[in-house]
Amino acid sequence: MQPRPAAGAHAGTYAGDVSPQLAWQWVQSGQAVLVDVRTDAEREWVGFVPGAVPVAWKQWPGMALNPQFDDAVRQAAGDGLQLVLLCRSGVRSIAAAKRATELGLQAYNILEGFEGDPDASAQRGRQGGWRFHGLPWRQN
Repeated sequence: MQPRPAAGAHAGTYAGDVSPQLAWQWVQSGQAVLVDVRTDAEREWVGFVPGAVPVAWKQWPGMALNPQFDDAVRQAAGDGLQLVLLCRSGVRSIAAAKRATELGLQAYNILEGFEGDPDASAQRGRQGGWRFHGLPWRQN
């Protein structure tokens, strides 16, 4: 599966959207680094991807922008690795990918996020997302 260029209002503002499976393939092959932009609380309580670089886009409580985001994401990219960014549902990771792109980095949004969209019962994790697709994750 090839990456989809960013569409609609996002066109040209970040590299594109990729499936969780493709993002994991890129990470395993060494061509990308996975950056988890969820809050520290989300990673602690909901779960995390082993080896992902934790760089919150916003911090809980209050959801204020992380003032260390720029430096941390530059460091994560190292010597030109592309970034695949993961959040809960694929919304904050778009904003983070836009910012990383403004910093001169190649950044992709991971579609569906870690938990996917809510189902008819307003519960996540049952119709899409990193965990739903059986990709590596752990919970404390």
